[in-house]
Amino acid sequence: MSEPAFIDVLSQAEIDAIEIEVAHLPDRPSAAIDALLIVQKHRGWVSDESLAAIARLLGMSAADLDSIATFYNLIYRKPVGRHVVMVCDSVSCYVMGGESLMMRIRRHLGIEPGETTEDGRYTLLPCVCLGACDRAPVIMVDDQLAGPLAESDVEDVLGAFE
Repeated sequence: MSEPAFIDVLSQAEIDAIEIEVAHLPDRPSAAIDALLIVQKHRGWVSDESLAAIARLLGMSAADLDSIATFYNLIYRKPVGRHVVMVCDSVSCYVMGGESLMMRIRRHLGIEPGETTEDGRYTLLPCVCLGACDRAPVIMVDDQLAGPLAESDVEDVLGAFE
């Protein structure tokens, strides 16, 4: 009897961590987001091959899992830099200067939204909402929220992640 196909793609540590999450949930597909985040934590992003392996492990279709992965902006389906800079472009952030903040970040990093710096340090992504309207405009670098920010704060905030 051969090993399940996901064994060749996912590490044992990833499988074990996913199984721990599955044990706390009513069914295997309920662990979809946790499983995606576990694999992303180990690899930095979720490749098509990894997504298909996770889907098999959870007993769901790759298409269903991909629809979940692409809905959540904290799951990366393409390689990203060591630090991901998300710039909120909600109405609150826009009104409070988010567009000029994004332009300052673009100039500082020398990249456009969706791109990664040549040194692989930063990936810049727009984000529909970071849920911090009371602190607008805001950005999130990795898992750290910063705001309210002025354009002049950009270099200091990003410099803390070098």
